[in-house]
This record gives sequence, C-alpha cells and structure tokens, in this order.
Amino acid sequence: MMSKIWLITGVSSGFGYELTRQLLDKGDTVIGTVRNKAKISDLIAEYPTLFDGKILDLTDTPSVHQVVKEAFEKHGAIDVIINNAGYGLFGAAEELSDEQVDLIIATNLTGSIQMIRSALPFLRKQGHGRIIQISSYGGQVAFPGNSMYHATKFGIEGFCESVSQEVAPFNIGVTIVEPGGARTEFRYGSAQVADLMPEYDGNPAHSFLAMLDSTKVQAPGNPAEMAKRIIESVDITPAPLRMVLGSQALASTIATLENRLADFRTQTELAASTDYKE
Repeated sequence: MMSKIWLITGVSSGFGYELTRQLLDKGDTVIGTVRNKAKISDLIAEYPTLFDGKILDLTDTPSVHQVVKEAFEKHGAIDVIINNAGYGLFGAAEELSDEQVDLIIATNLTGSIQMIRSALPFLRKQGHGRIIQISSYGGQVAFPGNSMYHATKFGIEGFCESVSQEVAPFNIGVTIVEPGGARTEFRYGSAQVADLMPEYDGNPAHSFLAMLDSTKVQAPGNPAEMAKRIIESVDITPAPLRMVLGSQALASTIATLENRLADFRTQTELAASTDYKE
C-alpha cells in the first residue's frame, strides 16, 4: 500500500499521540500540531524524516490558516486531515466562567471549523482527500455537568455533516468519529473542572466526579484499538459519515436516538397544525 501524508492536531497525548505513533511506525508521514513541542520530543527524535511537528494554538485563526498553508506547500499534498485537538470541561452551566465558555468554543468548535475551512481549497485543488473529525458520542448523547462540551460536539457534527455534502463532488470524504470513554489523558489528565458550587452537591451535574476518578471507574475504550479503526476508515469508500467506537457508546447512542424519534412521532398533528390549509 502507498504511504499517506496526514495532518493531525493535538498529537502530544490521547488519540492524537496514538494515531501518530501507529502511522509513523508503518511509514506514513505525519504533520502533527501541538502547543508545546517539548511534549513530542520523542517523536521528533525517533522519526526525523517522517514526523513534522508544528506549534499551533487552535484559538489563533490566522495561525491555523498559516500552518495549513505551509504544510501543503512543504509536502505537496496531504491525504488526510484529522481534527483531534480538544478537551473536556465539566460542571453545571451556572458554575462555568465566561472565560471557560469562550475558550472551549474557540478550541473545540471554532478551531476545528477553521482547520477544515483552511484545508478545503488545497484538498479541492488536489482532487482528493479525507477529513476526519474526532467528536464523541457526546455529539449525540447529552449528560448533566457537560453542557459546553456537548455544545461544541453537537455543533461540529452539524458543521461536518453539511460540509460532507458540499465537498463530495470534489472527491473529498468526511467522517465524524464518535468514541465512547477511553483510557486517555482526555478523561484522566486534561479534563477541566469548573469551580463547583455547594448548591449543586448531590445534583446530577456533579455525577462526573466519579467518572474522572480512575481509582473508581475505568473507561472501557482501548485507545490503541480505536486509533486502528480510525486509520482503517480512510480506506473505506465512500467515507462513512459517522463511526461510533465502543459498545457502550453505541448502545447509549441508539437508545437516545430511538427515544428522540419516538418523541418526534408523537408530534405529527402538532407539526401539521402550523401549515397553511391550502
């Protein structure tokens, strides 16, 4: 099989690091973005010709445009863009600060949107490409204490579903990956927590505290196997629009969508009552 060139955001930990490791081990080229190059010194030293590390803060839109432009100019073509960078923010909506709300939107939602928008002109001109957006089953299923994370994931899924239809004529595929809980730094290291209010003690909004304690609950997902499935998806044609990883995530998603559909079906008369009677 021919080697590919990948551009992946957030490669210093979690899925980003696992994806990068597996791809480099099989001889592919990875342009990987991080906010701190010290965290990828091992990749730089071990793969001096295959790994191209870039500093990028996804909240800096001009920098996103510049990094993407330079990557395409340097490597000639990029086969796959993986929007992986992002983080979790936990706490009741009332407990979150304005700064926390703005930052997670800028990182998880706007940053992903701008990365895709930056890459599209190049992918379109080269006549092929695959965009993989790392979302979450939290892009379909909502839990208390996670409102802003869900807002970013529901939002990026809508964006990607629309874009997938726009770019299909240019031989560009889009896949939204919806992993369940995995044993990565996302859950046990990088997650951010609001300043918790005593008024919410015992409230469902604080149920996430047990989930973040690795001594009490271990996430079921294997990051290495999840990364393999993501890599394999690039060779599936046409590109799968959505890919759920994890049996618990799939069961929860199906149950949520079935309940949502059943609720919609009770609204047939209500919906029709607002139409013109012509």
